[in-house]
Amino acid sequence: MAGPLSHIRVLDLSRVLAGPWAGQNLADLGAEVIKVERPTFGDDSRTYGPPWVKDKDGRDTKDSAYFTSANRGKKSITLNISKPEGQKLVRELARTSDVLIENYKFGDLARYGLAYDDLKQINPRLIYCSVTGFGQTGPYREHPGYDFMIQGMGGMMSVTGEPDGAPGGGPQRTGVPVADIITGMYASIAICAAIAHRAETGIGQHLDLALLDSQIALLAYQNTNYFATGNPPKRIGNLHPNIVPYQPFKTADGDVILACGNDNLYRKFCEAAACMDLAEDPRFAGNGKRVENRAELTRLLQAVFAKRSTREWVEILEAAGIPNGPINDVAQVFEEPQVKARGIRVELDHPVAGKLPTVASPMRFSATPVEHKLAPPVLGQHTEEILRGRLNLDDAAIAKLRAEGTV
Repeated sequence: MAGPLSHIRVLDLSRVLAGPWAGQNLADLGAEVIKVERPTFGDDSRTYGPPWVKDKDGRDTKDSAYFTSANRGKKSITLNISKPEGQKLVRELARTSDVLIENYKFGDLARYGLAYDDLKQINPRLIYCSVTGFGQTGPYREHPGYDFMIQGMGGMMSVTGEPDGAPGGGPQRTGVPVADIITGMYASIAICAAIAHRAETGIGQHLDLALLDSQIALLAYQNTNYFATGNPPKRIGNLHPNIVPYQPFKTADGDVILACGNDNLYRKFCEAAACMDLAEDPRFAGNGKRVENRAELTRLLQAVFAKRSTREWVEILEAAGIPNGPINDVAQVFEEPQVKARGIRVELDHPVAGKLPTVASPMRFSATPVEHKLAPPVLGQHTEEILRGRLNLDDAAIAKLRAEGTV
């Protein structure tokens, strides 16, 4: 069957990551997604290399691997929206679209007559999703926003990394741009909710998604821990602020993560590891006590883990039903039997690269399964198809647009 959003058309005017991530989610769900890019240059992230996508002969192309992470399933058209004719074409595409995604700075698209208030006049059903650093209101709304700075401003770096004074201590950004990605995820949810609302009312709306808002929301229990105590949480490395033991331990030959999310699992672990004295010790009898006495328990458990190899510990903990896992690099991730069984690596036919590896959507449906059909497009790959098929332009009109530099 077709995907759950196969009846939806999306006009994606966004670039880099947060907006494109939302657009890719919608494409994975079956929506037709048209990505509008600048002629010649395209999405900024096409240049975010190396590494570059390789062609069929192993040579570097002009597209970065970064770009391919967020643009699967889309069609690319090049349009110069600074030209009146380019603006007209965007308006025509918006007229027959269900959703528009954009991440221009506040007010930029209004200069071209492409703001929500402009487009809702020609398509009242349009769901117009704006993704910015700071949102459509507030004193920072005109400021540019990038993931790294938002991780700092939004508190993520204050709780990520080893404590000050510890080896390697100090604030750290996460290994992936979580502010961008979580904003794209929230945008995807908001768009789907707006589609459901429109199904009942027939009315579109303007969605206002901000990186800073989303980053703060992502702090989850770190926010509520602060609200409860009045004390901002600190960096504690790989430890969990509220659960013990929930951390990595050094084994005889590597590392293993132990995740005892409740008292029962902790007792089961102590039994499997032959250290029941640590289960009976009143200092560690309940999770609250273990949090209070984290340092001493960590010291005692580290001595236990050092006696066996990582493989031995994984086998012991698996047999006992205790959550655990090794610390994999990305290559090892894709060698995991579970990852292979779930088909998480997907190869798509790409016009330049041949078979291009990408990562499958984690969304699984019993009735409307996700299908991955289109590889991330090369720049302008579908320009003529869209001009003819969606906008009904003939040879002469298309030639004129090309001569003027509009497409």
